[in-house]
Amino acid sequence: MNRIRMTLVAALAALAPLTGHADEIQVAVASNFTSPMRVITEEFERDTGHKVLLSFGSTGKLYAQIRNGAPFSIVLAADEQIPIRLEDEGLGVAGSRFTYAIGTLVLWSANEGYVDDQGKVLTHQAYRHLAIANPKTAPYGAAAMATLAKLGLADSVRGKLVQGENIAQTHQFVASGNAELGFVALSQVIESGEIRQGSGWVVPATYHPLIRQDALLLTKGRDNPAAHALLDYLRSAKATEVINAYGYGR
Repeated sequence: MNRIRMTLVAALAALAPLTGHADEIQVAVASNFTSPMRVITEEFERDTGHKVLLSFGSTGKLYAQIRNGAPFSIVLAADEQIPIRLEDEGLGVAGSRFTYAIGTLVLWSANEGYVDDQGKVLTHQAYRHLAIANPKTAPYGAAAMATLAKLGLADSVRGKLVQGENIAQTHQFVASGNAELGFVALSQVIESGEIRQGSGWVVPATYHPLIRQDALLLTKGRDNPAAHALLDYLRSAKATEVINAYGYGR
C-alpha cells in the first residue's frame, strides 16, 4: 500500500512543473498573424503548461474591444500606433511594448501566372475586383492604399476595390475567386519560403510605411505570470524561427 502511495506522490511531483503554476491568458491577435501565432501558442503551451486563448480580428476592432473591457492580457497588433495609444490611455503597461514582427504585403491571385513579379498586372490586366482590407481599421489595408498611391493608381482603381473587414476576409475574397486579385499579408500565402498557391508580387517595403507590428502587455495581464512568460517566449529564438518562416522580419 505504501509503495503505491509513494509511486503516486512521485508521479504528481513529476507533473508539478507543468501544472503547479499553470495560468490562463486571453490574447488579442491581429488577423494577419493567425497562422504563426497558432504554431507559437502550441509550442508555448507544451513547453510551459500555461493555457492561451486566442482572439483574432482587425487591429482597429481589437482596440475597440479592449477599450470596452475585453479581458485580454496581451495585444499583438498589426501596427505600432494602437499599442502606443493603449499605453497612453493607461490600458497598457508602460515599457512593455516591443516589435514582434515586421509585416510584408503581397499582391496575390489564386490563379497561377496571373500576377507578375513586378505588379504590372494592376495596369496591364482587365480585372474587375481588387481586394484590400479596410484601410481605416487594418494596417495592411492602409499599406495597400499607400502602394496604390505610390504607383499612381489610387484613383483609377477606386471603382474596382472591394474591402474586407480585416485581412483574413480579404484573403477569402481572393481565395474564393470573388476578387481576381488583392493585397494580403505574405504570411497568409507562404509555405516553405514560396507562395504555395496562385501567383504574387511581394510589394517592396519602400512602397508603403513600414508595417511594424508591436506587442503590448495590457493592464489586465500585469500580474499574470503566463502573460509575462508569453511575451518572453515571443522574443525567443524558437518563436523567431516560426515568425521568419511566415515571411515576417524582426
